[in-house]
Amino acid sequence: MQWKLSEEQDAYREALSGWLADVAGPEQVRAWLEADDERGDHGPFEQRWNEGGMAGVGIAESLGGQGGGVVELALTAEELARAGVPSSAWLATVLAVPLLERHPDLVKAAVAGSPVALLVPSGHLPDAGPTVSMGADGRLSGHVLQVLGADRAETLLVPIESSAGPQLRIVSAGAAGLTITPRRLLDRTRTLADVRLDGVVSEAVDGDPVVGLARVVDLAGVLVAADALGTMQRMLDLAVEYSLQRRQFGVPIGSFQAVKHAAASILVDLEAGRSGVYLAAASLEIDDAEAPLRAAAVKAQVTAAASRAADTALTMHGAIGYTWEHDLHLFYKRARLDEQLFGAPKEWNERLADRLQLV
Repeated sequence: MQWKLSEEQDAYREALSGWLADVAGPEQVRAWLEADDERGDHGPFEQRWNEGGMAGVGIAESLGGQGGGVVELALTAEELARAGVPSSAWLATVLAVPLLERHPDLVKAAVAGSPVALLVPSGHLPDAGPTVSMGADGRLSGHVLQVLGADRAETLLVPIESSAGPQLRIVSAGAAGLTITPRRLLDRTRTLADVRLDGVVSEAVDGDPVVGLARVVDLAGVLVAADALGTMQRMLDLAVEYSLQRRQFGVPIGSFQAVKHAAASILVDLEAGRSGVYLAAASLEIDDAEAPLRAAAVKAQVTAAASRAADTALTMHGAIGYTWEHDLHLFYKRARLDEQLFGAPKEWNERLADRLQLV
């Protein structure tokens, strides 16, 4: 089955792709990623993203966004990855928004350029369990490792287990007792940070945290899979372009059957993955009962396929693919992180198996 986007969605993809080409071409992206020691400088792109009004896509107009839904978010994730631009602040924010529907002021601030991050370890599913405790005075203490976009966020949402049951608490990134330590990553297009809380003042988030986090898990699966699609597409484009330039025995290497087969294997995974991702996104949009199954399936399968594609593209490039000067390494590293981000394929396959009615 091939998933078809609506005319409006196709138009949005084309507009976003054109906007990214104008403001974030390959040379500009490398300049951002190679700045500021070894973590890159994400600020300039994030500023342009917010000023361009892109941050509100996929967020309800009542919350200060521009409308659209999960399919539009998936389109955004795919195009951001294909351009190789910094995206931690955006992804962390859109994952947090479903938890803030009763806090429109925070969402409006996030859309205007004050990112939000959910305080969960990025190496596991977002509902893996709280690692922060709350005292009787409402102050939070604990240590959470590898939080996506925590160093970019101005507000943190903290899952906890209290005597009254699961809760979410709001913490300002500038609060006393809060320490945020950025991590160094091979993938400079994303950022992680370790967060320590020592008696940090917090306030409660309205709403059911269990239901909210369940949706965040599914949304994370879909959007990281969409990101993997974008990296696959860019790696395929780079590999095909190179195979038509590089010559051996007087002919382009792209004319060799082994190279054609390698490119075709990426293309098959790419097209199958794209239909799966957008079906999962549409299912989540309408709260279909099978949405969690589809989200788990695409996170496991598409990110694993992107990781395989990274190796294949590297083989097609040969020695030049290993060099810093070639762009392939940017997407190779991004694909590798997508495979592990918010849980490795094994975790998502187990989640999928747990939800199937097996006899």
